[in-house]
Amino acid sequence: MADEAANRFAGASDRPGHPGGSSGEQSPLQTRAAFLKNRSWELVISLNQGACTRGGAQRGQNSESYAAVEAEWRRRQAETNSLAETIEFLRQCHRRAPFLFFNGNTFADVGRTIVDLVFAELQTGRRREVMSAVAHYIAGVLPWKAMAEIIESLCETASFQPGDHVKTLRGSTHGVIKQILDDGRVVWQPRGTKSELIALPESLVPEKKSRRK
Repeated sequence: MADEAANRFAGASDRPGHPGGSSGEQSPLQTRAAFLKNRSWELVISLNQGACTRGGAQRGQNSESYAAVEAEWRRRQAETNSLAETIEFLRQCHRRAPFLFFNGNTFADVGRTIVDLVFAELQTGRRREVMSAVAHYIAGVLPWKAMAEIIESLCETASFQPGDHVKTLRGSTHGVIKQILDDGRVVWQPRGTKSELIALPESLVPEKKSRRK
C-alpha cells in the first residue's frame, strides 16, 4: 500500500502516554498513515470466520458491541493516525469483542499485516519479532511499554563496537561484544559463560544500560 510505504518512520508525535524515542529521534510508533484504508470490515469478518473454522468455534456476532465496532472501523478507514494509535485501536476492538470467539486472533492478524509492511526494510528476523510483539499486545498478553521497547530496540541500526552490551532479539540471552570480524560478523560472549559466539549483527540488539545486571 503506497500510502503506508511512503510514510515509513515519518510523521508527527505520538499520542500522550506513549514513548516516542530519545531526544532528536523519531520513534517508529509515530509513523502516520491511513493504516486501515485498504483493510475493510469485510476482511475483518473473513479473518474471524477463518479463525473460528480452524478453532472449531461458532461463528457469530456479539449483539452488544458488533454494530458500534463496525461503525467505528469504517469511520477510521478514512483517517490518518499514528501507528501507536492504530495498534491501540486494534487492541480496543479485541477487548470490545464484536465477534463471539477469537477476537484476539482476528485483530492481532490485522496488526501483523500492518507492521509487516511498515517495517518491510527490517531484516526478516527482526521484522518477525516486531510482528509478534504487536500481535501479543493486541491480544492482551504483552504490556504497552514492553512492546514499545521491543519495537524501538529492533529498529536501531545494528552497528556495534567491542565492549558494547547486547542481547538476542527475544532478550533471552545477554552478553558483550568482544570483536568485530572483517566480514562484518561479531564475536560476542553471553553473560555468565566463557564461550564466545559468532553472529550477524542483525541478530542482536543493544542492551539498555538501565537493564544491565
